[in-house]
Amino acid sequence: MNESTFPGTEHVTAHLPGQYPAPEPAQPISTPPSPEHTPPRPAPVPARALPDNYAEMPKPTAKLTAEDLAPVNDPNGPRHKIGPTGRPLPDLPEPQPPTKTGPAQVIAMCNQKGGVGKTTTTINLGAAIAETGRKVLLIDFDPQGSASIGLGVQPHDLELSVYNLLMQRDITADEVIQATNVPNLDLLPANIDLSAAEVQLVQEVAREYTLQRVLDPIIPLYDVILIDCAPSLGLLTVNALTASNGIVVPLECEFFALRGLAMLTDTIAKVQDRLNPKLEIVGILGTMFDGRTTHAREVLDRVVQAFDERVFHTVIRRTVKFPETTVVGEPITTYAPSSSAATQYRDLAKEVLARCPAG
Repeated sequence: MNESTFPGTEHVTAHLPGQYPAPEPAQPISTPPSPEHTPPRPAPVPARALPDNYAEMPKPTAKLTAEDLAPVNDPNGPRHKIGPTGRPLPDLPEPQPPTKTGPAQVIAMCNQKGGVGKTTTTINLGAAIAETGRKVLLIDFDPQGSASIGLGVQPHDLELSVYNLLMQRDITADEVIQATNVPNLDLLPANIDLSAAEVQLVQEVAREYTLQRVLDPIIPLYDVILIDCAPSLGLLTVNALTASNGIVVPLECEFFALRGLAMLTDTIAKVQDRLNPKLEIVGILGTMFDGRTTHAREVLDRVVQAFDERVFHTVIRRTVKFPETTVVGEPITTYAPSSSAATQYRDLAKEVLARCPAG
């Protein structure tokens, strides 16, 4: 074995007779240079900066107090209070019961990122609107069937679902729609069968209009129809956007959710241009908000800067009540009607109805 066997050890030698020459005599140790001739130290390496897409986010507003976070339309508080979005809270009127039923305002709950509160918002917003005397239909358009479970319906027990309504011409909406335990609130349930529709619809003519076709006969029967979309931008979601008048975008107050908004708004623009020119963004809803964290306030500030009045004044805060409502299969408005979470969704219902007078 020679010294080249281990790269990087060429300078390491031993004095072995007959194999290696004797080492050179040691050199005298030089004295250190005088201070005036000491070479300057190299400049320190600057600290690594934050990523540009995070560093550009605005500084958070002043930390909000409990008084600032008073619910919208709090009868005991002044209306000049600043809400969690950094804007004065509006003084919205109490929704009056409609004089007649229909035609329905169709609103899609859409965000391609999962876990942002779409299903929770669909269930609780629908229940809050139903409390105003309006006839509401929830459409579970997610193969996971989460909205159905959240209203006490077991997807695996369904004989008919929204899949049958989409793919079988001899099935009518009356055969699939189920009444819930909440007055004025009906459900069009879904289960895993709906995942097959994504593939089967590809072969259909005018496949983007399939949901709109099956909803046309029942639009006069309801005041508001809410569609709980799947966490994707596939054909099912395009169907929901094509059949809708408006979109509510639940947005978790977290950075990854913020990044997905650009892709979603691009898809909405394409649907508006090619399929449904009447489609509009009703509002962007901040969900899972915790005003105690700087990050949540930064994200909410950034959304307000980008979308301004399209952002709802109401913000849904984190609470342990929402997982509990899923277990019992009912909305927060009936499970804990006096809770702050129920108040937030009632406030959201007022904002949605104010922005959608047709509903």
